[in-house]
Amino acid sequence: MTVLRSLLLFVLAALAEIGGAWLVWQGWREQRGLWWVAAGMLALGAYGFVATFQPDPNFGRILAAYGGVFVAGSLAWGVLVDGFRPDRWDVTGAVICLVGVAVIMYAPRG
Repeated sequence: MTVLRSLLLFVLAALAEIGGAWLVWQGWREQRGLWWVAAGMLALGAYGFVATFQPDPNFGRILAAYGGVFVAGSLAWGVLVDGFRPDRWDVTGAVICLVGVAVIMYAPRG
């Protein structure tokens, strides 16, 4: 149950951070307006709180592992939201990152 909770928190964190960054991008770079930027900033702030609910007490471990989730999640966001088509190297890199997440977060420790 702890691993499932942790995975769900990583997904929520990815949605908040990637979605927040995307909203800021849309608001500023695509000139959709400051309301988009403000919504993005709120989502980015929410990301910071979501990470604190991870069961592991080590900030560095959580953030390091989340980096891998962010890589894979960003590519997935691009596919689902922006029509991005990753190549085999994008996918290979994302898989490597997710394996790193599994090692960092869920390897047995003595």
